[in-house]
Amino acid sequence: MRAILVVNPQATSTTAGGRDVLAHALASQVKLEVVETDYRGHALAVARGAARDGIDLVVAHGGDGTVNEVVNGLLTDGPGEVPALGVVPGGSANVFARALGIARDPMEATHQLLHAIEGGQSRTVGLGRADEQWFTFNAGLGWDADVVATVADRRGKQTNALLYMRAAVSCYFRPPRGRTPLTVHIPGEEPIEVRTAFVSNTDPWSYLGPRPVHLNTGTSFDTGLGLFAPRTLGLPAVYRHVRQALRAQAKHRGRKLVRFDDLPKVGVTAEEPVNFQVDGDPVGPRTRVEFVSVPNALTVLV
Repeated sequence: MRAILVVNPQATSTTAGGRDVLAHALASQVKLEVVETDYRGHALAVARGAARDGIDLVVAHGGDGTVNEVVNGLLTDGPGEVPALGVVPGGSANVFARALGIARDPMEATHQLLHAIEGGQSRTVGLGRADEQWFTFNAGLGWDADVVATVADRRGKQTNALLYMRAAVSCYFRPPRGRTPLTVHIPGEEPIEVRTAFVSNTDPWSYLGPRPVHLNTGTSFDTGLGLFAPRTLGLPAVYRHVRQALRAQAKHRGRKLVRFDDLPKVGVTAEEPVNFQVDGDPVGPRTRVEFVSVPNALTVLV
């Protein structure tokens, strides 16, 4: 088996020693090449080349941003005969890895990956596609994307849950691009005006430190997309949704909430550009995005 290990040395939990241990362990079972990323888009380029060169496995060692780049690189030419994906968490949240049951500790995750390689254990996962961008766990326009854009310049070793919480409060009271209304377009439904839109590919949607955040509990890697779109962001409604989202059995209700768990596609439009994020990385302002569920898009060793 030919494999490439893609390491983001700037990710929160990656270290030179951990990288060496991981590389040594993988090299005992596969023919391995190690690449350390040193610019945005580097992981995507490496994974794209791996897919076109017939590599068997690409392992992403970093946070969700690194995983997202690798996935977009693997699927540059679309799903099909592409390398399998392995993930060894190295970021602050690692939502995709945790949703797959991969250990947060890099050493434990390495043992899991080696066991999967030896036993040929894998699963296929459905992914989301937002226009030209693939996403593994979520994407959004509005408030959450404002938060992501606000903390983007402090990514890497400085990122933590407290930073995101502070940014969320700041963006709530002083949204960087204003509070432009959004319109969601769901097949078979009339267009609905909302204030922010979260589109999920799995549940939990994110983590607040060790606590999972649940918005669409009926959404998974084996279903369509989840949509969570409040029609109001008044303080009572926000408080209620936050409280419900932190419960293990989250049951979001309310006449002012648009929520679906298994959508094949959904569109979101805005009259003025609003911030847009994919897997926790800012993409830039948009006035229109179409989200599509793609079943069985990728094989992951777990």
